Amino acid sequence: MTTLGFLLLPRSLYASLSRCSLPGIAGLRSAMATLDFAAPEFRRNPFPVYAQLRAHAPVMRHPDSGAWLLFDYTSVRQALMDQERFSSSLSRAGRGNPDWVIFLDPPRHGRFRALISKAFTPRAVADLEPRVRELSRTLLDAQVERGTMDLVADYATPLPMMVIAELIGIPAAEWARFRRWSDGLLRLSYTLSAGAAADAAIADYVAVKTEMGPYVHDVIESRRSAPQNDLLSRLIQAEVNGERLTEQEIGGFLEALIVAGQETTANLIANAVVCFAEAPDQAARLRAEPDLLPSAIEEALRFRSPLQWALRATNSEVAMHGVTIPAGQLVLPVIGSANRDPQQFPDPDRFDIARNPNPHIAFGQGMHFCIGAPLARMEARIALTDLFRRLRDLRLAPGEPWEPRAVLNVHGPASLPVEFEADAALVSRE
Repeated sequence: MTTLGFLLLPRSLYASLSRCSLPGIAGLRSAMATLDFAAPEFRRNPFPVYAQLRAHAPVMRHPDSGAWLLFDYTSVRQALMDQERFSSSLSRAGRGNPDWVIFLDPPRHGRFRALISKAFTPRAVADLEPRVRELSRTLLDAQVERGTMDLVADYATPLPMMVIAELIGIPAAEWARFRRWSDGLLRLSYTLSAGAAADAAIADYVAVKTEMGPYVHDVIESRRSAPQNDLLSRLIQAEVNGERLTEQEIGGFLEALIVAGQETTANLIANAVVCFAEAPDQAARLRAEPDLLPSAIEEALRFRSPLQWALRATNSEVAMHGVTIPAGQLVLPVIGSANRDPQQFPDPDRFDIARNPNPHIAFGQGMHFCIGAPLARMEARIALTDLFRRLRDLRLAPGEPWEPRAVLNVHGPASLPVEFEADAALVSRE
């Protein structure tokens, strides 16, 4: 069993990076030997280490796992785009992977993506906007009089979770079950290592799949007899060249959507708040120029990319930066490093909400570009608008630095205490 789509590396990868061969930079190699790559300090700010590796070892083989890490923008983008030399199926590297669209290669990927796109339409996303506004308002109503909250637990996580449930067509009465499924699927993403923790995570995953199977079957049957205006009904009805999605394919897509739809957006919202807290001049500029909000969201995606790594496997030998990666190798394009590459982004370590152009690859690139990107952007636009309008003087609470996510290659806080000016008048009124 491998990780779910969010692609975690075991902690041993970090601990042993100091033993990697770094051509021509013995000093850097020595310095890295003192770093603990599983430490919260690194997880909060991996970017200085990325910069060192990008400059001196942009293509690097990890000695324990055998995985190849790519750090520069050009190499990462090539790995994401070049489907002939880089497979999305980890079976090419002797690994297993779930039967999700993100792990499919052509021609099967094209069929699956075409069918999903018939259901996951721009109109479907746009139709959700009023409901997203309502959910955002309700979540903040419960907090505005307090003057403090955990932004992740009280807002950034439940908002996208509720939105995905609404999109699929899960009623409010089922949200507790939906959240339990989401937590169970995410726990599998915490480890690839063998041991008790991995066994428990796999058991949780199997339990979720066992529970989801009959539920999804029953809901599919109900939607077939009485279609509704939801994603599940559209997935059932989607047809391309006489083909439809199987029940198993629908179930796999819902698994991926439950995880990806929540995790990416929650981290985008929380990371944006961190970015503005660390760059108050940019927060002030956004208040003065609210039309910059779409650009600000793109910059938050670049500056603190929610997904730090993707996974690929080589179909054939690939030469990069004078290094040859053999066929059948696991490759990790480090998106978080590529989005800070100074060859592509001038002054890359500056958070600039007016950055233009901004060709970041936070949502991937090529045929696997995130199908939910428009939804994540819409949710972030509503969330940041509400947070800045309704929570006066929003700031990080003093005290310990924020706690990173348990998911090792997902960048963002697990908890983010914030403070703001309490004001009962800010509770929304119908």
